[in-house]
Order: sequence, then C-alpha cells, then structure tokens
Amino acid sequence: MASAPLIGVTSDILITPGARDKAGQALTYLDSVTRAGGVPVLLPPIVELAPEHARRCDAIVFTGGNDISMVPLGGVAHPHSTPMHPQRQAYEFALLQAIDALHASTRLSRPVLGVCLGMQMMAVHRGGSINQHLPDTLPTAGEHRNDRTHRVSATALAAMPAAPAFVWDRGEVTSNHHQGVVDPGRSLAILAHSPDGVIEALADLSRPFYVGVQWHPERTTDAALGQGVFDALIAAACEARPARP
Repeated sequence: MASAPLIGVTSDILITPGARDKAGQALTYLDSVTRAGGVPVLLPPIVELAPEHARRCDAIVFTGGNDISMVPLGGVAHPHSTPMHPQRQAYEFALLQAIDALHASTRLSRPVLGVCLGMQMMAVHRGGSINQHLPDTLPTAGEHRNDRTHRVSATALAAMPAAPAFVWDRGEVTSNHHQGVVDPGRSLAILAHSPDGVIEALADLSRPFYVGVQWHPERTTDAALGQGVFDALIAAACEARPARP
C-alpha cells in the first residue's frame, strides 16, 4: 500500500514579548489533514527553502492569519489592517511562485488549498486585488467575523467538469475575516459567493486542484464545505503522486 501523502501546512510566526519568535499553527488544520488521510508537516517560513518545500510536499495548505501588507507591493496600508509578519509574507509568495515554477518546468500541478488569508495570497500573487476592510463598503461585514456562520452558493462555473470534487450547490460555513478578494487575478475563476456578494471560493480550473476558500473549512461543520475540502485536497495529492519528480 502506498504511503500517505505528505501535506505541507504553512506556519505563522508567533511573537511573544520577552521570548524568542516561534513558528506554529492551529491544530485544527493538522487534524483536518490527518482525518483526510494525509501526513501534515509544518513548513517553516524560510524563503530559501520555498522551492524545496514545493518539490517535496505532495500538496500544500496556505493557512489563515493576519493581513497581507500592501506596502511592499506598492500599495497603502489600511488603518484597520494588521499586517502579517514580513518574513511569513515573503515566504508564502515565494512558495506560490515555486509551485508555479514547478508546474511550468515539469507540468506537475502540486495541489494547493488556500484558507482565508491563503486565498487572498493566491489572488494577489496572480495580480488580483483585495478590499482591505470590508466594513468600509459592506453593511453586513460583521456576518463574516468571529466564527459566525453564513451561507455560500456556488456560481455557474462550479458545474464545469474541471471544477474541484468538493464543489457543492450551497451550504453554511464558518468565517473570520475583515478583508476580501475583489479581483481574483490571472487564471483564477470565482467558484462561490456569499449572499452579500463576498467572493468565497476561487480555483485555477486549468489545474487538478488549485483552490482557495474564504471561509475556514477546518472549523466548518458542514460535511462538504468543512472536512470535505480537505478530503478533496488529499485525494488530489494521492492522484498526483505517481507523477511526482
């Protein structure tokens, strides 16, 4: 029997006054990967290792966290933004680039799942844009905060044959974000919206599994939109393994 796929999970950088900085991540991500049949490994945010991480992992989960800093990207920070650690941001953009480079050089599509911040990183990496503070323009922005639940509905694109296996008609998800994707960028299709118009899922339909979700599937109780998202990722990783370099 083939061994379980190795699933890289991006780490946050945890800063505690008076102590050394640490890399870590919520156990909910690791538990979800494990239940789906994968072996989770935390990826330290070391930029130079991004190409090696892309090569060695069978799939990668880009986790949630604080906000993308728009300043190094030529933008202006919103006063309500809480920038992610610059080392983590540089590493995750390098990892996305390494995954694209691997695909370009070998035609190997490393399965990717972006969660909340992870989906926003995927969009910005592809040249898209984000709303840095939804409450500025969205009266219902509070429905997306503090692990509140709300419904999402699939777009017509979700019925396409290339859409990910977990695609659904509608369901209820758990969210905690104040930013959102406005423009998904190059080659990313919108898979779902919330009732108030927030983009809830994206995918590169030219790849077997390159998916971002704005909600937190590791904390969502709906079977399809929670654990089912991780199940689909691990299934894609297992299918891609025979072609792994």
